Amino acid sequence: VQVVESGGGLAQPGGSLRLSCAASGFTFGSYAMGWFRQAPGKEREFVAAINWSGGSTSYADSVKGRFTISKDNAKNTLYLQMNSLKPEDTALYYCAKGRKWGGSTSTGDDYNYWGQGTQVTVSS
Repeated sequence: VQVVESGGGLAQPGGSLRLSCAASGFTFGSYAMGWFRQAPGKEREFVAAINWSGGSTSYADSVKGRFTISKDNAKNTLYLQMNSLKPEDTALYYCAKGRKWGGSTSTGDDYNYWGQGTQVTVSS
């Protein structure tokens, strides 16, 4: 099992970035997936999740209305579209594999494989 994030970088406040997570080694279309982030000196926090079919999503209040999670089961890829970025969105963003036939849970314990992360920095 492997999940590999990409797409991070430097963005200006108000700008956009799209993160991708390439998954392999499991039947991607059968699993819930999630995005988490960790800023320096802070604990890891939930960002967004999507259920196994892609039909249900959930978001942290801090990103609701600005971020959109999606999954392309044909490409085995998870996405996080981030718009209206704020300096407080600066963090290392992790993709995580959830449960088979799972829902869009925000609980970290429901995820059992994590990527290495991709850095997002929002600064002018």
